[in-house]
Amino acid sequence: MRVLAGFLAIVALSVAVPRTTLAQLPMPEAQESAPVARDAFNRQTPRSTVAALIRALAERNYLLAGNYFALDKDDPARAADFARALQMSLDGGGNLVPFAELSNDPGGRVDDGLPLDVERVGTLGGPDQVPILLERTTPGADGGGDASSPPIWRISGETLGALDAQTEAIAPDDTPEQFLFAGAPLADWTLLAGLLVGTFAAFWLLSWLILAGVRRLSRDPESSGVYQFFYAALPPLSLLLAVIVFRISSIDAPASIIARQTILRYVGIFAWIAMAWFAIRMVDAIAALLTSRLDSHERRQAASAVTLARRAIKLILMAMAFIAILNTVGVDITTGVAALGIGGIALALGAQKTVENLVGSVTVVADRPIQVGDFCRVGDVLGTVEDIGMRSTRIRTNERTVVTIPNGDFSSRQIENYSQRDRYLFNPVIGLEYGISGQQLRQGIAIIEQVLADHPLVSADPRRAKLARFGPSSLDIEVFTYITVADFAESLSIRQDLLLSILERLEDAGLSIAFPTQTLYLKSDGSDAEPTHAETERSAH
Repeated sequence: MRVLAGFLAIVALSVAVPRTTLAQLPMPEAQESAPVARDAFNRQTPRSTVAALIRALAERNYLLAGNYFALDKDDPARAADFARALQMSLDGGGNLVPFAELSNDPGGRVDDGLPLDVERVGTLGGPDQVPILLERTTPGADGGGDASSPPIWRISGETLGALDAQTEAIAPDDTPEQFLFAGAPLADWTLLAGLLVGTFAAFWLLSWLILAGVRRLSRDPESSGVYQFFYAALPPLSLLLAVIVFRISSIDAPASIIARQTILRYVGIFAWIAMAWFAIRMVDAIAALLTSRLDSHERRQAASAVTLARRAIKLILMAMAFIAILNTVGVDITTGVAALGIGGIALALGAQKTVENLVGSVTVVADRPIQVGDFCRVGDVLGTVEDIGMRSTRIRTNERTVVTIPNGDFSSRQIENYSQRDRYLFNPVIGLEYGISGQQLRQGIAIIEQVLADHPLVSADPRRAKLARFGPSSLDIEVFTYITVADFAESLSIRQDLLLSILERLEDAGLSIAFPTQTLYLKSDGSDAEPTHAETERSAH
């Protein structure tokens, strides 16, 4: 739970909405306010400033990179020298804060102990470990440039002072000629990629050895909670630990800052994947353990709730990881979150059925009209419940087909649950043939009552056998009682025993079960002829 809580906290920080200052709010007295100008060099936030500077350095466009230095006077050549010196200092042991850890707020961080208009984004190479600072300024505040431009972030004068000595010793042709790939030497990319793969392979091998040892020590690994925990946790943990170790070791790696910063930016994706993978596997392991225990205690409804909760948590985790990955690659998620407010109504209208099914799922789990494994009738569907999902419920019919019913529709239907019966109705109608006397009829009723009374699994109240009607071809005796068992197959056996006992005792008393008969009266056309009749009998099939 601590890991999950930390994961949620990191996501919350990564998707934080930028602060809005009063200066950025539209003035109410203006009829038509002009749109705020966007900086041409993308220097609105510390993150965008560092990312754009790295792109310029990767292209070896030092004139462009010079726009990210806060010089007192407009001197492109001197700014280009500063850019070249900064790259050499970073390549010689300096480092920058990884992309995902940089503030994407136009106001920067407020909890770093620095002034509000200053942000630390890295460290210069060399023994002094001079911090690389950005300062937030407004173009035109010093009399030059457009005063209506938004505030921008640039490398501060304090950092430039530390670079000043290095710029004097660097000539434009000092950069050695070598094969570059994406702005960095190919050897540096190979070094960092090998370091990442080797670190992951080492942790994967270690996790495999630990898992093999735990399996050997476990008597029954498949049912061992300790083994299942290690089996779920070790694969994603090996990836996460590999990313952490690579993050620490790559800071001082003898490689170009372009290669280091680019790989660290996208390695963050693996970190989020590893955390989401770890959380999902732990949710699956815990849910499987709970479900097995609940099933052993025949608490099937609670097991269904665990299954529904597991799916909901996994969807939330995947959504959070997806948002974090978008933030890592530089997608402005705050714009997407704001767009959800505008498109929320349209989304709600388009997803009415989905929301209805989700609410129906909660209703089915909370109200508990059925459980997985119950034999029930839902509308005109008769079968056994196989799964209660987030969107629908699946029922296996007696013909072995699977019927899927959306939960919104399922919760509104009439549900008849046969599995919750505590007893079974025994209500046959036994017809004795006409022609017996009233005394024999009373004897037949007494025989049926005695059969019911003699059986130990027949309910005493109610328990009756009464003459119900004079039927078309029989004297109908209605039996009404309950068989006090909960198992359907057992109730069928008891029903058979009762019917056979009734039949045998009636036969011993000389009483027969009637079958449908029909009497035909034939009348001749002659007026003097006496009426005759003939009786025919037929069996009922």
